[in-house]
Amino acid sequence: MNIGFIAHDAKKKLMQNFCIAYKGILSHHNLYATGTTGRLIEEATNLPVHKFLAGHLGGEQQMGSQIEHNEMDMVIFLRDPVTQKSHEPDISIAVKLCDTYNIPVATNLATAELLIKGLERGDLDWRELYKN
Repeated sequence: MNIGFIAHDAKKKLMQNFCIAYKGILSHHNLYATGTTGRLIEEATNLPVHKFLAGHLGGEQQMGSQIEHNEMDMVIFLRDPVTQKSHEPDISIAVKLCDTYNIPVATNLATAELLIKGLERGDLDWRELYKN
């Protein structure tokens, strides 16, 4: 499965810790991320991550294109609802695209953990049928 990762600046360390905790599950999948988030995930886990541009330089649009072309199976966008900075990606665009194209999306740690554990159990295997 193709898993996309995006994180606001205040959530990047949390994203690294999440990926460390679930490295065993993530190692069986293709990982995609906006530039800085992808680099940090790679450094923390030694897992290969396809890195798009930084979110504010077009990485969010690149991820959106993957979603629109049904090439993303799940997106984890850890957002900071309190102190989002102007250069950070707009969560509404990613969520709107995921809703439009029926892609599971998590915007906080609790939901991200549910999706990852569901992925491990096979709860997202329907995506393979949906893509074909």
